Amino acid sequence: MQWQLTFLLIGLCEVLQAQELRVNDKVTGNLLQEALLPCSFVSADQNARVSQAIWFKDGANIAAYSPALGIKVKDSDRIQFVNPSDTSTPLRITKLLASDEGKYTCEVSIFPEGNFKGTTQLNVQAVPQNSANVVQVVAGDQEMTVATCTSANGRPPAQITWQTSVPGNVTTDMTNNTDGTYTLISNYRVTPTWTADGEKITCTVTHDGKETAIPLKLSVQYTPVVTIEGYDDNWHLHRKGASLTCNAQGNPPPTIFKWTTANGSPLPPSVHVNGKILYVDQMDENVNTTFKCEVTNAIGSRASHQEVLVREHAMLTQTNHAGAVAGGVIGGVLVLLLLAAVIFIVIKRNGLHSAKGRGSYSPKTRVFGTGKPSQEFNYQEDSELDRPLKSTIPPRDSGLSPSLCEEDDEERMDYKVLEDEEEEEKFNEIGPMLQLRPHPQVGSYLDDDMESQTDGSIISRTAVYV
Repeated sequence: MQWQLTFLLIGLCEVLQAQELRVNDKVTGNLLQEALLPCSFVSADQNARVSQAIWFKDGANIAAYSPALGIKVKDSDRIQFVNPSDTSTPLRITKLLASDEGKYTCEVSIFPEGNFKGTTQLNVQAVPQNSANVVQVVAGDQEMTVATCTSANGRPPAQITWQTSVPGNVTTDMTNNTDGTYTLISNYRVTPTWTADGEKITCTVTHDGKETAIPLKLSVQYTPVVTIEGYDDNWHLHRKGASLTCNAQGNPPPTIFKWTTANGSPLPPSVHVNGKILYVDQMDENVNTTFKCEVTNAIGSRASHQEVLVREHAMLTQTNHAGAVAGGVIGGVLVLLLLAAVIFIVIKRNGLHSAKGRGSYSPKTRVFGTGKPSQEFNYQEDSELDRPLKSTIPPRDSGLSPSLCEEDDEERMDYKVLEDEEEEEKFNEIGPMLQLRPHPQVGSYLDDDMESQTDGSIISRTAVYV
C-alpha cells in the first residue's frame, strides 16, 4: 500500500511539472511609461488549449480573452493584451499612473486540465528631480537657513541627509503630489558666524537604493576681520626698512584700507602708505605711537590697532639659527656628560664586585665590614719586631713569683686564643667589633700588658687592633 501511495505522489508531481502557469512575482515600471505583465501556460499535453484568460487587479476584472469570444478590456486606451494565443496571454499597461500600482492576477482556463492562477506585484516608481543651493546670509546671533536641498516628484519618497563640519539643525517637509509622487524639501539651519563662510556642506538624496550627492559651500557675509603684522618689538632710532601690513578678510571682499593714528593725529612725516602697507622711511621719535588700520567692505567696517615703541638702541637678539646651533651644542655636551657618568658608575660597581670576590683580609674591611664574613683570619705569635724593647732599667717587681707569672702567661695565652675564636664568631654574625681582653690587674697597671714602641710611645699588648 505504501509503495502505491509513493507512486501516486510521484505521478502527481510529474503532472504538476508538466502543467505550469508562468508569471513574474514582481514588475516595476516608471511613472508615465509602460509595464508588461507576462502570463504563459506550459503543458506536456500538446492538445491542451487556453479556453479563457482573465486579468484581475486587486480582485477586480480588468481584461478578458477568449479564442472563441474575443477580447474585452475596461481601459482599452492604456491596457491591452499582447499577441494572445492558446498558451500565452500577457498584459501591457501604458502611461503608468501611481494608481496602477497593486497586485495583478492572471487566471487561465485550460481544456481539459482546468483553471490555473498566478499573481504579480506591480510597483510604479518615479525618479525624483534633485537639487540643492546655498542661502546667502549675514553673520548674526539668530539661527538661519544656510542651505536647501529638494527632491521633487519622486515615488516612493526619497531620503535626504546632510554632511558638514558646521553644527546645525535640519528641518524637512514632504508634500504628497496629486499624481502620487512626493516632494521633499530639507533645510540646514545654523547660527551664522564668519568662520562658517566657505565651509563645505553636502546634501545626499537616497532613492530606491541609489545615492545622489550634491556638494555646496556656505556663504556667510560679514564685516572684515583685520590683523596687523610686521612689528617685531625691535624698532629703534635710525632703523630703516620697517613696515606694517594690514591683513583683512571678509565677505564680500574688503575694498578700502585706511591708515591713521589711534589718537587721530596725522601720520608721522617719515611714514607713507601704499594700499594696505604702511612704510617707515626713517625711524624717529614721531613713530613712537599707535597705528590704526580700518578696513571696509559692503557690509561694514572694522579696525585693528598696533602700538609701536621706538627704542634708543637696537636689542641684541639671537637668530633662530644661532639659537638652534647653541641648543644643539649644549644638548650634545649634556648627552656626553650623562654617558660618561653612566660608564663611571658601571666601572665603579664592577670594581667593588671584584674586590668583594677576593678573600684577603683588610683592616678597613675588618673595621667597617663588607657584608660577608672574612675568609681567613689566623692568630700569629709576636715577631721579633713586636717584642718589647730591652731596657737597661731593671724591671719593676710585680709582687708575683716567676712561676706564677709563667702560669699566668700560659692562661692568658689560652684565654686569648679562645677569645679570638669567639670574636670571629661574633664578627661573622653581627659585623666587626673592637674589644679589649679582660686581664687581671695589679694595682693600677696591667701585668706585663704595656709595651714600648720605637717612637717612645707605650701601647697595650692585650688590646685587639684593627
